[in-house]
Amino acid sequence: MPISRNRAGTVFVTGALGLTLTALAYPAILGVQTTAGSPDRVIADTRYGPLTEADRDFVVKVRSAGLWEYPLGEMALKKGSSPAMREAGKHLVAGHAELDAMCREIAPELGIALPNQATPQQRQFVATSAAESGKRFDATAATIMRVTHGQIFPTIAKIRATTRNTLVRRLADLANDTVLDHITMLEKTGVVDFDQVLFRQTAPPKLPKDQLTPPPPPPGAPVVALTPRPDLHVHTTSPEAGPTVR
Repeated sequence: MPISRNRAGTVFVTGALGLTLTALAYPAILGVQTTAGSPDRVIADTRYGPLTEADRDFVVKVRSAGLWEYPLGEMALKKGSSPAMREAGKHLVAGHAELDAMCREIAPELGIALPNQATPQQRQFVATSAAESGKRFDATAATIMRVTHGQIFPTIAKIRATTRNTLVRRLADLANDTVLDHITMLEKTGVVDFDQVLFRQTAPPKLPKDQLTPPPPPPGAPVVALTPRPDLHVHTTSPEAGPTVR
């Protein structure tokens, strides 16, 4: 039985997306090349509470996630073929600008060096989405971001439950609300491939211990800021009303 052109295109996009998600390992998605070797080890005693390896890596992960999800959100604003996709883009841009501002606020207080560039794997996510247009762009970008947001969600919960550092706890609170909002908005697009989402929510692969957190920027290098856009501010009026953009 011959396959229709539309069906063939769908199969091609789904297959390409699957290969992309398979090639990009979980830790790279989050912005680090491995998880902490000793997550509970205290690496600094700060006036905000002890800082563990897991705490430090979490701040780096949140910053790094914004370095590719913010641009992809801007792309969704421009290329999204539906109002729902463009609305999701608004939430991505506003949410990651707020998270980035908090990361840049607390990192100096905790002595954490933040990355200034997305990893090659993260840039590939953006490139994979940018290569598509119309509904194919919507489906590709929404599925990629739904997978990655779903994978970092448990990390946020664990940090929030275990950290003794008040600044990291603040970031975890904001990240939890932001990621849940983004997941909700991406699902509202109606184009997320849940077969891919469910398949990718498996245990992350174990990587060699010698693959370390991305190197800090050179001494004196300015930290790139993700520019907040007041016109895209996400405001939650009440738990019942849900998030809105104004």
